[in-house]
Amino acid sequence: MQLTLELPEDVLKVLTNRCEDLPRYALEALAADGYRSGVLTESQIRRMLGYESRLQVHSLLKEHGVPYRYAVTDVSDDLDAHRELGILPAR
Repeated sequence: MQLTLELPEDVLKVLTNRCEDLPRYALEALAADGYRSGVLTESQIRRMLGYESRLQVHSLLKEHGVPYRYAVTDVSDDLDAHRELGILPAR
């Protein structure tokens, strides 16, 4: 899907002075806000922005001051994955 925005000239001038790639800036802001509000998942943001790793998503969230949601089940899943990879000893 392609999205087109109409902005007043003065607003466009201020925004283009702030960032060199305004469409990318807008897309990243939309992604960060979507995650902040719980509408978008980490995986959706990764695909939306063409990122190859979740660390890139984490970096974006940090840049936008968005706290990363990490639940107890995520910790358990990560520990299990580390055990399967041999990073941590088996229980």
